[in-house]
Amino acid sequence: MKKLTAVSMALVLSLGVLAGCGDDAGAPPSDSGAAQSSSAADNAGGDANISEEDAVDPHNWAEYDSLIDEIKTTTDFVQREALMHQAEDMLMETGAILPVYYYNDIYMQKDYVSNIYSNAFGYKFFMFAKTQGDTLRLNLASEPDKLDPALNSTVDGACLAVNTFSGLYTYDADGNVVPDLAADEQISEDGMTYTVTLLPDLKWSDGSELNANDFVYAWNRAVAEETAADYAYMFDIIARNDDGSLKVTASEDGQTLTIELIAPCAYFNELLAFPTYFPVKQSEVESAADWQTNPGAWAQEAGFISNGAYTLTAWTHDESMTYTKNPYYHRADEVETATLQFMLSADDTAIFAAYNAGNLDFIDSVPTDEIQSLLDNPEFHIVDQLGTYYVSFNVKSPLFDGKTAAQANAMRRAFALLVDRDYICENIGQTGQKPANSFIPIGMADGNGGVFKENDDAYTFPDAEDTGYFNPSWSQENVDEAISLLEYAGFQFDNGVLSAETPISFEFLTNDGSGNIAVAEALQQDFAEIGINMTINTVDWNVFLNERKAGNYDIARNGWVADFSDPINMLEMWTTDSGNNDCQFGR
Repeated sequence: MKKLTAVSMALVLSLGVLAGCGDDAGAPPSDSGAAQSSSAADNAGGDANISEEDAVDPHNWAEYDSLIDEIKTTTDFVQREALMHQAEDMLMETGAILPVYYYNDIYMQKDYVSNIYSNAFGYKFFMFAKTQGDTLRLNLASEPDKLDPALNSTVDGACLAVNTFSGLYTYDADGNVVPDLAADEQISEDGMTYTVTLLPDLKWSDGSELNANDFVYAWNRAVAEETAADYAYMFDIIARNDDGSLKVTASEDGQTLTIELIAPCAYFNELLAFPTYFPVKQSEVESAADWQTNPGAWAQEAGFISNGAYTLTAWTHDESMTYTKNPYYHRADEVETATLQFMLSADDTAIFAAYNAGNLDFIDSVPTDEIQSLLDNPEFHIVDQLGTYYVSFNVKSPLFDGKTAAQANAMRRAFALLVDRDYICENIGQTGQKPANSFIPIGMADGNGGVFKENDDAYTFPDAEDTGYFNPSWSQENVDEAISLLEYAGFQFDNGVLSAETPISFEFLTNDGSGNIAVAEALQQDFAEIGINMTINTVDWNVFLNERKAGNYDIARNGWVADFSDPINMLEMWTTDSGNNDCQFGR
């Protein structure tokens, strides 16, 4: 079967599910449209001369924003799945997301430690751990970026959040979403109204009463513009009042929370288990002098009030954090480990040395060059995750100045074809990662009883044989295709190498960690094969997050571990106003 090459991909999309920039572009594709996409993939030639009106323009992003709105409001789940494929098609046609591999997770845990569990979304639960003595010594990462659950957008921050705050729902050791603070839940026949009754006698860590009003406050705070929460869009499924507030009300006795949705939502209980949905205490948040201009100020030092298994009692920035058992936690009688002591570091060599010296009981990373020797070690754990390690392009980078939308897209897609993913998975990842040729990962549900990353009667991926958007394995065919794309974008080549008259040079932004740096070096070598000059800029975790978010980069390491098993989670993050829109689409 002839594969759909990256050159013809945009042509295929323009003929099939992508209708260009017309007013009705957000309309659901018909069955014939989906079939046309597949047949166009078979028949498309290698013509790279894609007209500008057919090219997806990442600067003109209103069509994508409207598409996400439609996905969130439709009650037709067949149509919804088709629209989500259309959205991923748009993302991949921009070339601004270069998937590398699908995540799994590794950690090391001493043999005397038990009852720690994690889930597919990267959360690690330490509150029921058993260890020697009453202190568990751990490393997750370096200095956390945010501890306010409404403001956090990192996996390490989410791990800290689930151990210090409790929501209406949580995850058990088998990865199932289960009630936490919720005692009962009633769902209306149309699936649009949830009535949640809380457990009785809930308290904050200072012993004061926690009730449904705290959720009303926390959720409305999370969507307020002045809070500027990256995850504010996670509440878009909840209906709004005329004043913009959420249609969430507490009963007079504070024991019941009523939530009105804009459409039925099969994953709503997973949202209720997500840290952004956790309660925060109003008087605590607003006790900070600058709370109105610095919304996370209340949780920037130890001692803040929470409601989970532990409270943060000591914090030496960039060095250590100490969490202490919360006696008012509603499951405090099940918490045996009194103290969590975190080492803050991103130096995986130093972390591994501390673990081997017996100074740490649990570590969340190991040096890349140690992995092979650890594969048979019973203390070394590999767990499945639902996510994608990828490279993000800043579509506003000067790298694309003077290029049309079609040419800039062609440049970025060319880079994707040059990457030797098998080498990265086998020699850097080393724990069974799978090469990625789409943004939505393997195993993600489709919201309609199936798996999203599969060909079926309704949708066939542009590269049907590889079930994605290109062949993820390195080949000379891919390299030749990349050169054709770059020639279309205006670059000249001499014997397969960029001409000195049209150089390509850019900086790659990454954070510390031997694996991240090794991936950057592998990309550098892959790009250099055709004369592309890439320099590597390695910065601290917090600097990295904020530079990437602000768009102060050309190309950057990136990754996304899903927050729940539905593609919308990895599609809605790219809307123009999303706080997670690192590619700067629509801006």
